[in-house]
Amino acid sequence: MMVLDNKYEIGQTVYLITDSEQLPRIVFCFIVYRNELLYRLATGTTTSEHYDFEISETKNLINV
Repeated sequence: MMVLDNKYEIGQTVYLITDSEQLPRIVFCFIVYRNELLYRLATGTTTSEHYDFEISETKNLINV
């Protein structure tokens, strides 16, 4: 049996650390592979998959 150790929850608003616009994104899906967990994020009609180290709960104001 596998137990997910997710850092972010579905429905949570997050930001991509490298996004120069710092658009808010919603976690809407976990993607589970054998040895890794990715988060599918949505902003508007755009979706993308990311590792937890690419994501932050707060805006990265340095890149803005």
